[in-house]
Amino acid sequence: MEHNNFKARIKEKIYNYFHPEEKEVQYKTPLGRFLEFLKQLLYAGLAALFIITFIIQNTRIPTGSMEDTILVGDFVIVNKFIYGSSSPRYIPFTEIELPYFTLPAIKDPQPGDIVVFEYPGDRDQLFPFEKNVNYVKRCIGLPGDTIEIIDKVVFVNGKEFWRPPYVKYFRGFYNQGLKPLPKGFPEPRIFPKGKPWNEDNYGPLVIPKKGMTIELTLDNIEEWRTIIDREFKDRVVEIRGSDIYINGQKTNSYTFKKDYYFMMGDNRDDSLDSRFWGFVSRDAVIGEAFLILFSWDRNIPFSDLFRLLGSIRPERILKLLH
Repeated sequence: MEHNNFKARIKEKIYNYFHPEEKEVQYKTPLGRFLEFLKQLLYAGLAALFIITFIIQNTRIPTGSMEDTILVGDFVIVNKFIYGSSSPRYIPFTEIELPYFTLPAIKDPQPGDIVVFEYPGDRDQLFPFEKNVNYVKRCIGLPGDTIEIIDKVVFVNGKEFWRPPYVKYFRGFYNQGLKPLPKGFPEPRIFPKGKPWNEDNYGPLVIPKKGMTIELTLDNIEEWRTIIDREFKDRVVEIRGSDIYINGQKTNSYTFKKDYYFMMGDNRDDSLDSRFWGFVSRDAVIGEAFLILFSWDRNIPFSDLFRLLGSIRPERILKLLH
């Protein structure tokens, strides 16, 4: 009996192969066509979800901190796969966190890369006011590097950093007539808290590296308080008299759990970046911006569609970033 059933199934498959039109009759009814449409729509949605989660995504540039490399109104394609993309970290349209996993990275961020990352929050914030906010900046320093800015010139480990081709200064640079903010003129918003630095004369500052141990004293604890709290995701740093406690344990040192990066905008005088809010942890890195899909004037409303379409910048369509 089983042998006969097997032969019948084989015959049916052969017949269906040479007469496919009969198999498709079931989809010729309105209900069949509708169900087939829903199935194809589901497949397309799952494919799109996989692509934007693990491979690439589009991000809109809302500010001018990367001008003239990236302009306000550019729609930029981000390669998420190259740095090791992760599954969704939040329930869509909410700030509710989800357990997530990360795929292996092809490479880590390198100096000069244009990096998209999750904003870590203002200098003294444990968490940002709004989670899942992405920033785009250029990677200047790697874990363990020493950053210093002298009269607007960036130095990494004592060597002048490569100058991006579209780097921009609106307060003047070298012989443009306006002098940088002088050394020793403190900017109260600068990172770390309490340093007598400003955005034009900054550092030297060592970027934390996983496994790196620093000495903690009453004189420097405020410089490191927020980053230590962020690693614990809680306010764990306390000062009791002349003693420092971390998570209830008395200590005079701290060993970092993560790698960190220093990010700056190419529009150096109009960029709130690591000089003001600090380091970016490796797990906050989302991807590398590598292509401008298209660009237009985002200040024109959609209600003025023809003027909006007329503002498209053809020279920036499909422009590679570097």
